[in-house]
Amino acid sequence: MIIFKYAEPLARYIQQQKAAGKQVGFVPTMGALHNGHIALIDQSKQATAVTVCSIFVNPTQFNNPNDYQLYPQTIEQDIVKLEAAGCDALFLPSIAEMYPQGTTGLEHYDLGYLETLLEGKYRPGHFQGVCQVMFRLLSMVQPHQLFMGQKDYQQCMVVSRLLTLMQSPIQLITCPTLREPDGLAMSSRNMRLTPEDRQKATAIYQCLILIKQQLNQGVFWPVIKEKAEKMLTDAGFRIDYVELADANTLQPATANLATVYQGARVALIAAFLHDVRLIDNMLM
Repeated sequence: MIIFKYAEPLARYIQQQKAAGKQVGFVPTMGALHNGHIALIDQSKQATAVTVCSIFVNPTQFNNPNDYQLYPQTIEQDIVKLEAAGCDALFLPSIAEMYPQGTTGLEHYDLGYLETLLEGKYRPGHFQGVCQVMFRLLSMVQPHQLFMGQKDYQQCMVVSRLLTLMQSPIQLITCPTLREPDGLAMSSRNMRLTPEDRQKATAIYQCLILIKQQLNQGVFWPVIKEKAEKMLTDAGFRIDYVELADANTLQPATANLATVYQGARVALIAAFLHDVRLIDNMLM
């Protein structure tokens, strides 16, 4: 695996690969890699000839500075995992490489209603930061295919919107969420959970299962939502949201939505265990 710290030699490497007729896959990460990330590397390796991974903890997408400071960084272990997975190239830029003019007064992207609900509502500015870093990464890497995980459901929709705004031919591939044996969605933030909170964290997955079962039984959404919220608060969570939405638009389900609704739906949860914020979702 070749490690690049600067965009220019990375671009030369990628151009060489493309000149040889090779398809390039890209997996952007913030490090603290787990098996969910490695599954994205595997997907890219199956679909493309050259897989590039990036590790960059992007300061502009953290609306909570404390969260940025506490984000786990395990670069040496990450490199070992990527080499074992057969990743071809790792892009490991500095903040100065990504934002040579600094991180203030950056461009603004028209994301429409996507940044007014769910994650957009509870983390103001977060998706602008995601687009700022993804625009730079995609411009530097210029892959054929981009691989992202379904756990960040709304983020995948935002990146899809960004690709449209960029008029980019890059194909976004959304891969299923990988889970621990007890159902907890794999996440770098899980490293910050105490052993006791790690056990409690499974309540999010149990809530999603409950929602799915109750919807299939024809129970009305407001009743299900109340049960799910009680399950989370009883487990010690502080809830940001428990919502049911249209899987294609993320527009929220209305109060009278029952099983007669035929479109694809997604249940989405965000909640805190002490100072660790966890998110998860499940297609219904």
